[in-house]
Amino acid sequence: MKPLVIFGAGDIARLADFYFRRDGGREVAAFAVDAAFRQDAEFQGRPLVEFEGLEGTHPPSAFDLFVALSYRSMNRLRAEKYAEARARGYALASYVSSRCSLLTETPVGDNCFILEDNTIQPFVTIGNDVTLWSGNHVGHDSVIEDHCFVSSHVVISGHVRIGAYCFLGVNATLRNSVTLAPRTLVGAGALVMKNTREGEVYVPDRTPVFPKKSDQIDL
Repeated sequence: MKPLVIFGAGDIARLADFYFRRDGGREVAAFAVDAAFRQDAEFQGRPLVEFEGLEGTHPPSAFDLFVALSYRSMNRLRAEKYAEARARGYALASYVSSRCSLLTETPVGDNCFILEDNTIQPFVTIGNDVTLWSGNHVGHDSVIEDHCFVSSHVVISGHVRIGAYCFLGVNATLRNSVTLAPRTLVGAGALVMKNTREGEVYVPDRTPVFPKKSDQIDL
């Protein structure tokens, strides 16, 4: 495998460096950011280079790339850098934790970041540039399209289809056979029981503050 360049210099880049090296068997040679955001010459003890001139220092013939960005702007920023990297000839690496129960035989797409304790059942399809943080359940025959972010402890039941650019917050639950239209935002703890329309937002009621203080409660 080629050495890896990680795009980004934040928390997700730091975590990607850890996971790719410690569990993915990849050498991380450098990090890259846009020139306007390059404030140091190094990150994590390795070179931090300008993305605009990456072909000159780390060409696609010798290095793979991973775009380590968050769900900001409903995943659009990560998707833009992903598309630019592919257009410039880079192969986009994926990481699938050795502690993930990956039971589907369908290959995972590129630039995916799938962390520990995910259960991905048979006949699941995962597209490109998808992040599955730790501890999710993806039920059989479900499809996650490109550029999605699924945070922790989300339950995706069987035969669910998640459209492109969706975000699912922690502890969200999707019933079986529902379809999330593109750019659906499902907040933490939300329960989705029917198909959504593009760009809809689902946020559950927040737990109200109890009228007594904690030292007034007899546990």
